[in-house]
Amino acid sequence: MDVTAVFDIGKTNKKFFLFDENYQEVFKEYRRFDEITDEDGHPTDNLPAIESWLKEVFSGILKKGKFHVHTINFSTYGASLVHIDDMGKLVTPLYNYTKPYPQEILDDFHAKYGSDLDIARETASPPSGMLNSGLQLYWLKYAQPEVFKRIRWSLHFPQYLSYLFTGLAVSDFTSIGCHTSLWDYEKGDYHDWVYAEGFHRILAPIVPTDTSINMDYGGKRMKIGVGIHDSSAALLPYLKADQTHFMLISTGTWSICLNPFSNQHLSAEDLKKDCLHYMRIDGKPVRAARLFLGNEYKLQVEKLREHYDKPRGYHKKVRFDEQLYRMAKENENRFHLESIDMPREQPDQTDLSGLPDFETAFHQLMWELMELQKVSSERAMGQSDSSRIYVDGGFADNDLFIHMFAQHFPNYELRSTQSPLGSALGAAMVVSDQTLNEHFLETHYAMKKHKPLILS
Repeated sequence: MDVTAVFDIGKTNKKFFLFDENYQEVFKEYRRFDEITDEDGHPTDNLPAIESWLKEVFSGILKKGKFHVHTINFSTYGASLVHIDDMGKLVTPLYNYTKPYPQEILDDFHAKYGSDLDIARETASPPSGMLNSGLQLYWLKYAQPEVFKRIRWSLHFPQYLSYLFTGLAVSDFTSIGCHTSLWDYEKGDYHDWVYAEGFHRILAPIVPTDTSINMDYGGKRMKIGVGIHDSSAALLPYLKADQTHFMLISTGTWSICLNPFSNQHLSAEDLKKDCLHYMRIDGKPVRAARLFLGNEYKLQVEKLREHYDKPRGYHKKVRFDEQLYRMAKENENRFHLESIDMPREQPDQTDLSGLPDFETAFHQLMWELMELQKVSSERAMGQSDSSRIYVDGGFADNDLFIHMFAQHFPNYELRSTQSPLGSALGAAMVVSDQTLNEHFLETHYAMKKHKPLILS
């Protein structure tokens, strides 16, 4: 069987898929890896273990001979650079974008190149420390100059995985454009500060995201893609299959609202509220707003599970309850957020008094998180005329999230799609010329339409 292979690397799950010529999944493998720590003791992905798994899985598929892999591509989370030397060897760990950024180095950067708001406006990248991956390079240059001198190429994570298979160092638009502080959207080129620091010499040549390299791998002839940022990949199937204007909410560790149909410039207020631009594969901007929703959800659900003495995964069985929803709406905020910094009234510590069981507390949590999601979604929508919203990723399977979202956005067509394949399918499609028919999302994404409930 002719298939396209995709490695889809998320912060939590590392996934491998095979798709047939109709983009039907015919094989999958999921893995999780324990994190390691960098030289400062900060947790980070175990890149050597991930590399070994990639090669082991792919070699196993080729050896079995059941599938003929004609194309392979890669999708990963962003804000992550892999630094290699002249021999292609790792120079540093894969630094985690949650790693604190030294204030003195950040102050030095802005003293040279302008205020945080000026840089944010020009690069469409809200100030976010290590999450602005271009600033990771600046930090390395001045915090670890001897290490920095060893770098030949700094590759965005998707392109590094492609490099493992091709040996070719490249960059692509979707990785460059995602809150890196590298790209000047008005110039359509790297920002002046990138050239001033000489970083253009270690950032690999830019190629279109739909580029693929024809070569032999493991004795087999195949096309190898250059990789794509996962949020841009998740958007691609919708752009190909839906001719109407829409917004996509791609959920996982981050909940990212993507609006590819807005020509509205980002205001200072937008940037302060974590609204930014991503990039389509052709370099055009996508208005976006991000929220660390999945991370916060994970932290809070674990605390609820321990408090109410429930087994792991218990929350997945909880279904939307109208009465508990009404109670949550009437309550003041009860949860103290740990990883989301948005203005809201909240207690100094989580208060579960008066929430007698897990189900009640879980509805309260989801109500409070949905209030944040509403603000983020409206920010991404801006002044565009979109009438349809898609939700994919982990929260598409969350009964409370979907029901509450429908109640919050009653004037939009809400459609959820099955969670695991979005960015992987996009990575497969970007290296294919195949067109999609109008029923693609229904047949491949288990798309469901949702309407707000008429509450009694």
